[in-house]
Amino acid sequence: MMATTHVLAGVAVGLGTLALVPEAGPVVLAGALGGLAPDLDLLGAHRKDLHFPAYGSVAAAVAVAAAAVAPSPATLSLAVFLVAAALHAVSDVFGGDLTLRPWEATGDRAVYEHLRGRWHRPRRWVRYDGSPEDFLLGSALALPALAALDGPARAAIVALVVVSALYALGRRTLVDAGERVVAVTPESVLAAVPETLIEDLR
Repeated sequence: MMATTHVLAGVAVGLGTLALVPEAGPVVLAGALGGLAPDLDLLGAHRKDLHFPAYGSVAAAVAVAAAAVAPSPATLSLAVFLVAAALHAVSDVFGGDLTLRPWEATGDRAVYEHLRGRWHRPRRWVRYDGSPEDFLLGSALALPALAALDGPARAAIVALVVVSALYALGRRTLVDAGERVVAVTPESVLAAVPETLIEDLR
């Protein structure tokens, strides 16, 4: 799924605390950051280094319990961050594979499970990041935020939906464009780019 879809899911998690804290802004932001955080492993082993379906879920459950016992902006923010991060990792099981063209459905790796030491196979309920169903899911997740937020926060949600739409429209062409760019870029320039970002484009 798109990073924007995961961020919007995290925002939705954060909005669930509106009844518990008078000022939910920091908690909603924590949800957005938690939804994004696992994808920072794009610079390493994607869907492995920072994706923790099992351990992350346990950590989230502990944080939720702590927030229930001692609710505060800090404990709620931590709980929402960890729930959003765990939700991201778990939901990737239901997406596509890690290949360069996941719409071809040739790969068998969705997300790594550290507890069992193996990769989960992709379920492909959302066939690939940027697929039409991915965009529709993200748009649906944005609806509660569009209804509950205003000002800059609401504008940020609209921006996420617009970015999602643009990415979804160009998703399949991006791979071909990336391969062409890498092919004509001097090796001296490519040497400055993390290999994990371009190795599949060579």
